[in-house]
Amino acid sequence: MKLTHVAFLSLILSLLIPLQLIGAETIEYELEGLEVDAEIRIDQWGVPHIYAKKHYDAFFVQGFNAARDRLWQIDLWRRRGLGQLSEVLGPAFVEQDTAARLFLYRGSMFSEWLAYGSDSKRIAQSFTAGINAYIDLIARQPDLLPLEFELLGYKPSKWNASDPVRIRSNGLWRNVVTEVRRARLACQHGLQVDAVIKKLEPEWTTKIPAGLDPCDIPADVLKLYSLSKAPVDFRLASQFQQPASKTQSAVLEQVDHTRTLALLSDQLIDAGSNNWAVAPDKTITGRPILANDPHRGHAVPSLRYIAHLVAPGINVIGAGEPGLPGISIGHNEKIAFGLTIFSIDQEDLVVYDQRRKGKIYQYKYLDKWVDMKTQVDEIKVKGQDAVSVPLLFTRDGPVIYKNKKQAFAVRAAWLEPGMAPYFGSIEYMRAQNWDEFLAALNRWGAPAENQVYADTQGNIGYKPAGLTPIRTNYDGLLPVPGNGAYEWHGFYDMDQLPVQYNPENGYVATANAMSLPKDFPYQEKITGFEWANPWRINRIREILDDTPQHNMDTSIDLQRDYVSLPARRLLQQIQISELPAPASTIFSQWNYQLERDSSAATLFEVWMNRHLTPMVIATVTGIDDPAALASLDNLSAIDEFEKLNETRRTQIVADSMAEAILDVEALMGADPTNWQWGRLHKMKFTHPLVDLVDEDTQALLSIPIVSRGGSGDTANSTRYRKDFSVASGGSWRMVIDVGEWDNAVMTNAPGQSGDPSSPHYDDMLQTWADEGHMPLLYSREKVVANTRVIIKLKAK
Repeated sequence: MKLTHVAFLSLILSLLIPLQLIGAETIEYELEGLEVDAEIRIDQWGVPHIYAKKHYDAFFVQGFNAARDRLWQIDLWRRRGLGQLSEVLGPAFVEQDTAARLFLYRGSMFSEWLAYGSDSKRIAQSFTAGINAYIDLIARQPDLLPLEFELLGYKPSKWNASDPVRIRSNGLWRNVVTEVRRARLACQHGLQVDAVIKKLEPEWTTKIPAGLDPCDIPADVLKLYSLSKAPVDFRLASQFQQPASKTQSAVLEQVDHTRTLALLSDQLIDAGSNNWAVAPDKTITGRPILANDPHRGHAVPSLRYIAHLVAPGINVIGAGEPGLPGISIGHNEKIAFGLTIFSIDQEDLVVYDQRRKGKIYQYKYLDKWVDMKTQVDEIKVKGQDAVSVPLLFTRDGPVIYKNKKQAFAVRAAWLEPGMAPYFGSIEYMRAQNWDEFLAALNRWGAPAENQVYADTQGNIGYKPAGLTPIRTNYDGLLPVPGNGAYEWHGFYDMDQLPVQYNPENGYVATANAMSLPKDFPYQEKITGFEWANPWRINRIREILDDTPQHNMDTSIDLQRDYVSLPARRLLQQIQISELPAPASTIFSQWNYQLERDSSAATLFEVWMNRHLTPMVIATVTGIDDPAALASLDNLSAIDEFEKLNETRRTQIVADSMAEAILDVEALMGADPTNWQWGRLHKMKFTHPLVDLVDEDTQALLSIPIVSRGGSGDTANSTRYRKDFSVASGGSWRMVIDVGEWDNAVMTNAPGQSGDPSSPHYDDMLQTWADEGHMPLLYSREKVVANTRVIIKLKAK
C-alpha cells in the first residue's frame, strides 16, 4: 500500500512519541522583565513552542528565544541596519554605515507606532526586552556567548524598542534599480531596446520625462543605495587584515569597488514567491488548504525563523524574520495566511540641479534654490577616532550621489511611518476572521505583498497590500527631474487595490506575476509595470485548475514541481529531430522536468540562458553583446523569437544549440550521461566567516553542498547565478490543512539554529534538498510528545 505524504508523516510521529518517555532535557533561567513564569518547548526540529501566561510575555520570550538561537545574526542585522558596523569591524565599513544611516526612518515615532496598531510599541518593548534579557544572561554565563562574537572580538549590544522599526533596509523595494538600468540603456541605445529586453505589464510604452537627460545618470549612482541594503563583507573587517602590501591594498580596493555591483546583482535575483489557498469545494476533506513558499536569497543562518507563540489572546505559529516580533507567514486557531511580493512601484530616483553656497548645498525646486537639510552623524570606528559624516536630504529623501552640477536623491514610500518591513504582521496574525484580517492589511505598508487567506469556516481570500504613491503625470519607470513637475500626490487608499473573497474558481494564487484584474484602471492609477514572468503562476494555475479534488499531497508536490514552461513552449515549436547530436536524442523523450539527474535540463538551461536568449536579443536589437547591458529576460526572448521568420529561427536554433553543446562539453565533458543538472546546479549554504577562519573552525561552520533541480522559472524556484549556482528559492515552505493544524508541514533550510554546534544548525538541509518536509506541530499534545528540550523561565 502506498502511503501519502500526510499518512507517512503521521506514522513517523506515532513512532517518535515513545521517545518522550526518555525525558526531555530541562534548563531553567531566572529573568528580569518577565511578568509571570513561562516555558519554551523545543521540538525535534528545533522549533520553539512558547507558552506564556501573559499576552506580552509571549513577545518577551520570543525575543529571548531569538537571541538564544540567532543572537549573532540579529545583532549583525541590527548593526548593519543602524549603521554601526565600523564600531566593531573597522574603518572599511564607514561608507556602508553612512549608507545605512541615510535610509533609517527619521520621522515621528508617535506616527510610526500608531501606524501598526494600538499596542505595537508595547510589543516592540517586550520583544527587545527579551533580547536584552538574554544578553544579560550571557554576562552571567559567558559560555553562552555565540562563537562568532569570540572570533570577531566584540560583544552583543543592547536593543532599543525603536530599533526594529527604524531599520528599513531589510525590505524588498522597487524600482530605482531598474529606473537606472533603463535610463542608461536609453542613453546608449534608446528606449526601444529596453522594450525588447523586458516587457512591461499591463501593456505600456514609457517615455523619457521632460527635462531628464538619461545620459546624466552616473553608472555608480546607486552605490550608497546598494550598500545600505548589502550584507556584510567580512573580508574587509580589520580582524582579518594583515599589514597590507601594495598588492593586497589593490586587491582590497578592487573588492570594495566590485562588491557593490555584485551585491546589487544578487538583490535583483533575490525575489519571488508562491502562495495559494484552495476552497473546501475543491478539497477531498472539505477543508481549505493554504500553501506558501517565499523565495529569498539563501543564507546561514536562514532568513526566516519558525516560532509558536501561545498566551492569552494569541496562539500563532509560523515563520518570521528573527529580529522582529510576531509571525508573518503561518496560522492561528482560526485563520491561515501567506504572502508573496506584489510589485508596487514605491521608489523614484530624483535628479536635481544643485550648487554649493558657502558651506550649504542647495537644490533647485520650483525655480528657487532650496537648502539641503544636513544631519551630521558620528560613526564610532574600531581602533581609531570617531568619524563625523554629513548626511544630506532634500524634500524628497536622502541624497545618494552628487557631482558639480547635479544631486540624486531617493524618494521612497518605505521611509514613511508604518513601513518597517514585515512589522505589520503583529496585527494580522491575531485576526480571527476575514474582516479583521482585511482591516489589518489596510494598515500594511511594506513590502507590498500579495496576501492569501483561509479560515476554519471554509472561506478563502486574496488581498494585495502596500503603500501606493499617486503619480498623475508620469509612470515611475525612469528617474525624474526634481524641479517640482513630477510629484507624488499622497497615497491611494488600500481599498483601491483589488480583492478576492471565495472566488468561483475555487482558489486564489499568486507568484509575483502581474495580478491586476483586466478591468483595473492601470492607466489612471499607476501601480507598477515590472512583474515576475508568468511561468510559475501559469504552472500553479494549471495544476489547481486540473485537480478537481485537491489534497495536501497536491500542494506539497506543487511546491516541489520542476516542470519548465519555457522549455515546453519553446521545444514544442522546434523540430527536435533536426537538432545537432546529442540534442536531438536528449530532447526527444524529455518531459520538461528540470530534475537533478537530467541531461536535458542541463542542455536546455545552458542553451536558453547563455546562448539562445542573447542571440535572439542581439538579432532584434542589433547590439552585439546585450547581456553586458542588462539581465536578459527569457520570456522577452521567446516572444521575439516567435516573431522571426522560419528561416531566421531555424538558423538561430542551429547556431545557438551548437554553441550550447560546446559549452556543456567544456563544463561537464563530452559524455552526455554525465550532464546531470544537479552537478552544475548546486546550493552552497555559506556561513559569512567560513573562508576567514582556521581549518578546525571552518569544519564546524561548513555545511554540505547539495544538488538541486529546477530554475527560477519552475514552481519549485531555484534561481541561479551566471555560474548556475543556486542563489535563491524556497528555504521556508509550508502547507496547511486549515482546521486540522497538526497536519501542517514545513521546511526551513538549512536549519533553525544559528549555533554551528547545535544539532539544528543544518538538520533540515538534506530533507529539504530531497524535497521532503517536517511536521509543523501545533496542538499542545503533539508538542509535548515531541519535546526535546524544555526551557523554564522564572520571573524575577
